[in-house]
This record gives sequence, structure tokens and C-alpha cells, in this order.
Amino acid sequence: MIAGVSTTGRAQAQQSKSRPEAAELKTFDLGDFKLENGKILTAAKLAYTTRGTLNASKTNAILLPSPYSGDHTSYDFLIGPGRAIDPAVYFIIATNQLGNGRSSSPSNTPAPLHGADFPSLAIRDDIEATHRLVAQGLGIEKLLAVVGFSMGGQQAMQWAVSFPEAMRGVVNLCGSAREYPFGFVRLEGAKGAIKADPTWNGGRYTEPPVAGLRALGLHWIAWAYSPEWWRDGEYKARGGTIEKQVDQWASGFLDQDANDLLCQAVKWQANDVATTPGMGGDLARALGSIKAKVLLMPSRTDQYFLAADVEAEGRLIPGSRLFVIPSTYGHTAGGGGDPAMVPVLNRMIKEFLESLGVEGNPAR
Repeated sequence: MIAGVSTTGRAQAQQSKSRPEAAELKTFDLGDFKLENGKILTAAKLAYTTRGTLNASKTNAILLPSPYSGDHTSYDFLIGPGRAIDPAVYFIIATNQLGNGRSSSPSNTPAPLHGADFPSLAIRDDIEATHRLVAQGLGIEKLLAVVGFSMGGQQAMQWAVSFPEAMRGVVNLCGSAREYPFGFVRLEGAKGAIKADPTWNGGRYTEPPVAGLRALGLHWIAWAYSPEWWRDGEYKARGGTIEKQVDQWASGFLDQDANDLLCQAVKWQANDVATTPGMGGDLARALGSIKAKVLLMPSRTDQYFLAADVEAEGRLIPGSRLFVIPSTYGHTAGGGGDPAMVPVLNRMIKEFLESLGVEGNPAR
């Protein structure tokens, strides 16, 4: 993945010049995990890291669920002394979503569920798996907050609907509570880029479908930033020329598994809090059930999750706050891609977390 270029959290985390020290990757065993579609994911595992110290009352925990093709390092631009999420104050849990190549995924699950035979997933599968980690594995009854970018934002919103008493606050960076038709169609294009490579072979490839992965990168480059970003020549600070940008993006997914990327894309497409059991497909009912304080932070120029859609959702969430990121960096602005916005995001999220009213004094 390309530092400072890809739309994914994994790459964007690499932009920071002072990254937090690497945390040990841990594994939570889920056993034979029943998915929302009724299928069983055998010997399922959830990969995660923790930083900081859980206080005696277990009230200072913040969950960071990974975005598309990102991992537990995707939020490093928000973590550290003086930043929004200080490990000296908070206990940080950074999870890898199912299908991302670190938690149970097509690429690391043995037969008969390997590769193309891996079952489809839902965002609520991630929420159920992570809730087990938080409640059973770590013994935390209530999180201080769930903070998510992109698909991490989708997970944050689903957390607030599925477990309304399980957190005090939610920060949704460039994500939405449901996937709208425009986004669904765009993702069909992303999936089609991989599938058009004959090497993909219906997901039963014996070597990476390089041409398909390169085509995927070229798909993303057209959507990651805004037309203004290109028109104003912002790309010049990231490689000098349009041609260099194209070359970088074309190789941006070559370090990832094609089936993993497709698995996450299908999950992204199906996201909808309105289909939560008991909500009857009613978005207003689902969002109206949220009890946590919610800070919505869409990007003004995001072409993945349109700001207008997020604003409309906010009107259905009791007491939600809205800050539209004033950036031409499109979707990447919410993941630390716009250097000018990084301190703004840190300040606003820091203030929001402090407003939740729970002190995060580490246990002694």
C-alpha cells in the first residue's frame, strides 16, 4: 500500500511523521462463529491491538474499527500525546475487521472455507465479534467511544444501533449508516476491476491477479479525491505529476489479497443499520434508537459517502453534532489524508471525547 496516496486507513496512517510505537498484535478466539447469514465460520479469529491502560472503573476505553483494506494502524494520525486519543489518558482498542487479511479472512482461513469458498459477511458480524472481544475478552461493559473512518464509520454507526447502551459516544469520519445506490454501483466497478483479470479465475487464482489489482487502484484514484483537488493541482505535492499519481495508485493494492478486498467490498455494499433485527427496514427508527452522543464528520467533497447523505442521517439521530470537513481531499480527508485538516480533526475529536464526561485516569 502506498503511503500518503491510498484511500485506505493503512496507507494514510503512514503519513504521520511521528507515529505511535507499534503495538503487539493480539488474537481473540471466536470459536465456531455463526454469521448473520446463518453460516458458520470455523475457528474464527479477531486480530486487535491495545494501547494505554484500562482504568480501575473500566470507563476510558475507545474502540477503533478498521476501514476498507486498513488495519489496526489506520488511526495513528489521531493517537499520541497532544492528539485526540492519548494513550496516557485512554485505553485504545484497535480492531481488524473480518475479511481484512489479519482477522479471519478468505486468504488466511483453511479449506473448506479458503479463498472463493469463504462466506459473505455483514457489518453486524464485525460488531458481534468485536462486542465479544470488548465484553467477554476485556471485561468492558461500556466503551467511552467508538471512533471510525469510512468502513470503520459504518461499524461505529452499527455499534450505536446494535448495542445502544455499550458506548457513551460515537465519532463517524466519512462514513454513513447505510450504503446508498450510488455507492453500491461504484463498488460494483471496483469489484469488476479485479474480476476482469482472467487470472482471478472466479477467486480460485494460483497467483495474484496483478492486472486486476492494478485496475482496482486505477478505479480508486478517480474517486478518492475531489475534482477540485485535481483542478487546483493539489496532486503536485504528492508526486509532482498526474502520471506519477497514476503509477502509484496502480500499484497501491498489490500487497493485498484479491479475495480479501472483494469480501470487504461486498460487506460495504450491504451495509444498512435499518436492517438491524427489530428495526423493520426503517432508517428513521434505527437512527432514532441511538442513545450515544454522535459526532458526524463527513468531508465536503467526499465521493464515497456524500456529505448530504450523512447530514440527512444526522437529522434522524437525537442530539447529533455535525462538522463538515472543509477539504478538497475528498474521502481521504477523514483518514488523515489532508495535512491541513489533521490538527483540526484531532482538536475536534479531542474536545468531543472530553465532553463525554468520563475521566480516563490510568489505573495505578
